[in-house]
Amino acid sequence: MLAFIWAEDSNHGIGYQGQLPWHMPADMKFFKDTTTGNTIVAGRKTFESFKRPLHNRKNIVLTSRDEKDFPEGVVVYHSVKEVLEYYTRQPSQKMFIIGGVRLFEEFLPYATDLYRTTIDHEFAVDTYMPEIDYNHFMLSDFVEGKVDEKNKYPHHFEHFMRVEPENE
Repeated sequence: MLAFIWAEDSNHGIGYQGQLPWHMPADMKFFKDTTTGNTIVAGRKTFESFKRPLHNRKNIVLTSRDEKDFPEGVVVYHSVKEVLEYYTRQPSQKMFIIGGVRLFEEFLPYATDLYRTTIDHEFAVDTYMPEIDYNHFMLSDFVEGKVDEKNKYPHHFEHFMRVEPENE
């Protein structure tokens, strides 16, 4: 499985000045629960926003920078092709593309699954999720998020699986 995982606002916004524009512990828990024990692939800026490798996950960074610029244990690849070659050598491993925008664009043809958190609110954003043709995906799971004092905005979690389009 080569999956995307991200959160977006009601206008498909995903970031503001290199950070998430919201604080939603429920989404952070969903991200952690979904990716723990698996491989995550991030661009350099996305990786740097975490300030450290994420625990209990294989951390891959796709960048033009040298691997000595990253903490020990982080695997550095320099091309989509290298990441895909790694992926094909790990058939039982789940790999999650976690951002940024360029990685989502480059890996979209290969994505088998999409894990999207939608936050039903408009935020100040400067970064948007690339357009995805959902005709190539089927919704397989939908969970309504709970609004509370820590998760102030209506939200839901979706899992889409790629399907072969009919009559193309």
